[in-house]
Amino acid sequence: MNPYLLIGVIVLYFGLLFVISVITSKKADNNSFFIGNRQSPWYVVAFGMIGASLSGITFISVPGAVGNSNWYYFQIVIGYLFGYLIVANILLPLYYKLNLISIYKYLDKRFGLHSYK
Repeated sequence: MNPYLLIGVIVLYFGLLFVISVITSKKADNNSFFIGNRQSPWYVVAFGMIGASLSGITFISVPGAVGNSNWYYFQIVIGYLFGYLIVANILLPLYYKLNLISIYKYLDKRFGLHSYK
């Protein structure tokens, strides 16, 4: 394949993605991404955040990694599970209650600006 054609297709693809993102994100902000504009319950937002951090490749590769590592990698999978449960059941309800969108806003509100900078 002609390398100039390949580069042209890649540039066109990323240009199209950029145009789509500009058009669709005119009303989007951090609140709409992180907490669903407060129109969704916190547990729905939690599932959305977990889904955004995982991909189809994860579902294919992690079982193989667990099997190839004699189940040692499974400890990491269990750690992720506990981490997601903590975020979903402790942090997200707290974010909703205090009207926050990130852990940095919580640290700022609780301990001041110097707690995370």
